[in-house]
Amino acid sequence: IWWIAHVVSFMAFLVILPTTMLRHIFTSPLNIYLSDRDRPKGAMKPMPNLMETELETFGASTIEDFTWKQLLDTDACTMCGRCTSVCPAHATGKPLDPREIVLKTGEVMARSGHPAVSPPIGVDAEITVSSNSMFERITTEELWACTSCKACDEICPVNIEILDKILDMRRYLSLMESDFPTELGNAYRGMENQSNPWAMSQADRGGWVDDDSVEVLAGGDPLEAEYLYWVGCAGSFDDKNVKVSRALSKLMNRAGVSYAILGPAENCTGDAARRTGNEYIFQMLAKQNIETLNSMGVKKIITQCPHCFNTLSNEYPQLGGNYEVIHHSQLLEQLIDDGRLDMSGATLAERIVYHDSCYLGRHNDVYLAPRNVIGSLAGVDIVEAPRNGTKGMCCGAGGARMWMEEDIGPKVNDVR
Repeated sequence: IWWIAHVVSFMAFLVILPTTMLRHIFTSPLNIYLSDRDRPKGAMKPMPNLMETELETFGASTIEDFTWKQLLDTDACTMCGRCTSVCPAHATGKPLDPREIVLKTGEVMARSGHPAVSPPIGVDAEITVSSNSMFERITTEELWACTSCKACDEICPVNIEILDKILDMRRYLSLMESDFPTELGNAYRGMENQSNPWAMSQADRGGWVDDDSVEVLAGGDPLEAEYLYWVGCAGSFDDKNVKVSRALSKLMNRAGVSYAILGPAENCTGDAARRTGNEYIFQMLAKQNIETLNSMGVKKIITQCPHCFNTLSNEYPQLGGNYEVIHHSQLLEQLIDDGRLDMSGATLAERIVYHDSCYLGRHNDVYLAPRNVIGSLAGVDIVEAPRNGTKGMCCGAGGARMWMEEDIGPKVNDVR
């Protein structure tokens, strides 16, 4: 009797295994093992050359548009809710819930002609899906609320790629439907016509230089210095960031670093365009920049902008731009360690909290260099925010949210 009961219960277990939460015993470890280890954390999935491709649709709007790995994610999800608990958009009352993005993807897949896949546990049976379109269950407001901070991906215990799904659907909305927040159109026009999202004159890009110690290269001139200093749009046009550009150039001069800047020959890297799905503008800007950098023989790049740092180091290689990119905090740390910057008389009697930029921290794992540089000052009192490092609170500007209105709930930056 016990032998028969054992066999029957084992057979029943095999039957219920794929259709219940028990399937995570296999799908979760499998999902972790099959994670994409070749693509850098900070890089979006590459797309073909939009000028030459014969593809009729871009991005993801249906189940078939996702990769098999993105669909395996839906079966690996244990619905623990950790992604939602760290999402800055969700924490400030925005419509985005990262866990729901995964579950709704699985639900559409299960109810739109894919009977081999069971819907997520706990789905309301009365909800119907008439087609395999993702936008039957996911609203555009959810997708545009994302700051692309990657907190959801970082905390997921089974390596689910939630951000990839959101960005792929943004690609469809931007490229195929032109369905994006109205105010984002101004940034697009600025990048397309003036090569920066502020729509400032390119002739003023080197206007922050206030002495003759900074070499400004003309287009086509070979780079004879060791480093190219990539100032970025914020470092060139934003008043607060211009102070950073001037301070960094003075420190590099003091340490004897050989560098030059592009000035008007530098364009926006295209980060904001790519994070909002407008791959066309991104590729246009990136190819122009890569052509300029390669023609000058650039090998090493310094930049202070976390977004420029991520794009130049992780995404430009997809288009043939391979450079050694170093963040300015890493350079300063190196100069201090080598003794090229003398810190013996440097003091700062202030209490400081360092904010971990998502694109420097979670996207590129640079956490210690900025803290080490600040800590080299005498008299400084460094304290940590409760949410720091891999759990740092987003400033709310990533994913091109800087160029969109934040009219639902309190601002992410205020909560931070």
